Amino acid sequence: MAVKLVVLYTQPDDAEAFDDHYLREHMTGVAAIPGLQRAESGRFVAAADGGELSWYRIAELWFDDEAALQSALGSEQGQATAADYGAIAPPGSRLFVVAVD
Repeated sequence: MAVKLVVLYTQPDDAEAFDDHYLREHMTGVAAIPGLQRAESGRFVAAADGGELSWYRIAELWFDDEAALQSALGSEQGQATAADYGAIAPPGSRLFVVAVD
């Protein structure tokens, strides 16, 4: 069963600096993760229910299955990308593993 790693980023202190690093460096590293099938990223622009816009950006990284995800995360590139996430993610950012139905 396909899985995806969903990353939700909270609001950064400096959105321009965050986006510059994220789009130029972080996503370049993500693209090099072995076993990655597809990566999508976007910036939240509105809360359709009128609530607070608590998330700033989302990323979805698709893998064939959970074994492929675990292998990718354990790879050198996966570990480097995880370290970069730790360096740039604003407090409260989250990572989820989602089984795709």
